[in-house]
Amino acid sequence: MLPMPEIVPKIVISDTSCLIALENINGLDLLRRLYHSVLITPEVANEFGQPLPGWVVVQNVSDQEKLTAFNRTLDLGEASALALALEHRDCLLLLDDLKGRKIAEEWNIPYTGVLGILIKAKRARLISEVKPMLKRLLETNFRISPAIVAEALRIAGE
Repeated sequence: MLPMPEIVPKIVISDTSCLIALENINGLDLLRRLYHSVLITPEVANEFGQPLPGWVVVQNVSDQEKLTAFNRTLDLGEASALALALEHRDCLLLLDDLKGRKIAEEWNIPYTGVLGILIKAKRARLISEVKPMLKRLLETNFRISPAIVAEALRIAGE
């Protein structure tokens, strides 16, 4: 239900929603602590709309045709993150949008989302509990089903 690749990817690529959600709960630094650096596109940086930490690397998508194709069904940030992930096959894509996840699955791109990041942070002992951060996340405009919340807490052992 929550894909959680245990192998440490060489490259981690994020869409905008994951960055915003983590920023909203003061958890953005978890990405640096888990992955050391994160790759994003200029489109994601623009949607994020805030100064980025130095460990976030901005890279353009080379395949503009793929970006355009993905952008027909996804917003520009998600489309660009998916297109960039296709250019870096040994990567993990940080993505929460269901439509984007379906496309990632079609293209065999490993992904996780904010809940997966929180669970991984707990396993790495970067946070002691997922539940308080999840509670703060739900107080923002982050939308997720109660069943997924329950599953995440079960996986986290809470």
